[in-house]
Amino acid sequence: MEGYDFSIFTNVELIGMDLSDMSDEQLEVLYQQARYCQAMTEADTDTLREIVSEDAMFTHMSGRQQTREEYFADIEDGSLRYFTIGIDTPVVETKGDSASITFTSVLDANAYGAKGVYRMSGTHWFEKRDGKWYSVNSPDR
Repeated sequence: MEGYDFSIFTNVELIGMDLSDMSDEQLEVLYQQARYCQAMTEADTDTLREIVSEDAMFTHMSGRQQTREEYFADIEDGSLRYFTIGIDTPVVETKGDSASITFTSVLDANAYGAKGVYRMSGTHWFEKRDGKWYSVNSPDR
């Protein structure tokens, strides 16, 4: 677990898990997910661009879809404002250069004027490229 200081993520809470039960590769994927969540809460789209694949598509609860840049523009202009994000009971699976993390997001957010705490279950996918994990679309997409 050396090298993964999750305490630096001040707006991200890991819930219902024991880090000591995870392999280094699982920790690396979880750490990248926590970086992603922290960047969302800080509206840090530079860091998000480092993590998220250029061809990524985002689907909102409403079913609305956006490209990476459309989504980041909404974060930058405050249309989407994330305050804290909980990563509840994550299950990280890795196989070669592919990984998934299934968890419940606990979002304290203001999404297009609707402020509240939202709980959404889902899976985020990652692909290892040149030794680094990137957030990518589901392999089914």
